[in-house]
Amino acid sequence: MIVIAGTLRVEAAERDAYLSGCAEVIEQARAAAGCLDFALSPDPVEPGRINVYERWESDEVLARFRGEGPEAEQTARVLDAEVSKYRISAVEAP
Repeated sequence: MIVIAGTLRVEAAERDAYLSGCAEVIEQARAAAGCLDFALSPDPVEPGRINVYERWESDEVLARFRGEGPEAEQTARVLDAEVSKYRISAVEAP
């Protein structure tokens, strides 16, 4: 399993509009074969922070979905990003 997690930073006044513009991508990801979860959410404490969380079955399905990556307009609105990819070898119930 692959987990993508981290944060994006955008102008605080732009965050809601940015997230609204991501709704279609979120829906597409969740409908994609091999996507286990996909969420972009506003941070409740920091106004310009967006939390990123994705789970995928494998690198191959992630690469198939990503294709060429996000649109240039969307990328230009991101001031900073700290997002990492994690390979999960085991999953246990809490």
